[in-house]
Amino acid sequence: QVQLVESGGGLVQPGGSLRLSCAVSGSILSINDMGWYRQAPGKERDMVAVITSGGSTNYADSVKGRFTISRDNAKNTVYLQMNSLKPEDTAVYYCNADVLTRWYSNIRYWGQGTQVTVSS
Repeated sequence: QVQLVESGGGLVQPGGSLRLSCAVSGSILSINDMGWYRQAPGKERDMVAVITSGGSTNYADSVKGRFTISRDNAKNTVYLQMNSLKPEDTAVYYCNADVLTRWYSNIRYWGQGTQVTVSS
């Protein structure tokens, strides 16, 4: 079993900041890509930011320059620092990890989601 536990969501005013965390635990040999996705009401789930095991990153155009993804491989944890938040960033944010399990299977897991609301 592999679990992804997210934390750090909440309500913030426009222009504010939040930091999301996602800790991966369980029967893990290694983790390849890790990422954050978001889904607003009535919309599809979209990629926000992805980071490889080597630290290469990719961002959605809408968050470039405002969001930063990072990871701590020793802790199997990925972070998303969100600055200069806008109302359009309001969504449920999901963590995603491509895990090589102890049974040598590559499986992509999702977290349960954490709500981020940007509003005055």
